Amino acid sequence: MTDSVERRIKERYPAECLKVELSERGFFGRGRPSVPVSCLDLNRYGMAVFSTRPFETNARLNIRFEGKYIHQPRVAALVVNCHPWRAGFRVSIRFSYCSERRGYSRTVDNALSRIEGFYNRFAS
Repeated sequence: MTDSVERRIKERYPAECLKVELSERGFFGRGRPSVPVSCLDLNRYGMAVFSTRPFETNARLNIRFEGKYIHQPRVAALVVNCHPWRAGFRVSIRFSYCSERRGYSRTVDNALSRIEGFYNRFAS
């Protein structure tokens, strides 16, 4: 068992069919262009993705989710870890709404809970 697994407060569910785009948040609302990534797993608190390019630890992100019955743009998040994996990089991400009191959003919480529930049922 790795340290990253031990830090999780809740099990993650496989979500390979979920379409995800990451964009780094910059100052004054400016950021880099979106990068499509492959979702590996997720729960309402965080996720892991496969990316062809690395992301800096503590990079601030906006995430866009797309899937069947799912459309959730601009979810704020933070890169926890990024390391080489297969032919690219495994990026571990924590959603900001659950770790920053001032950033809490009931709308985002409900949306991510719904997405998590969908993949929980799909994994069962």
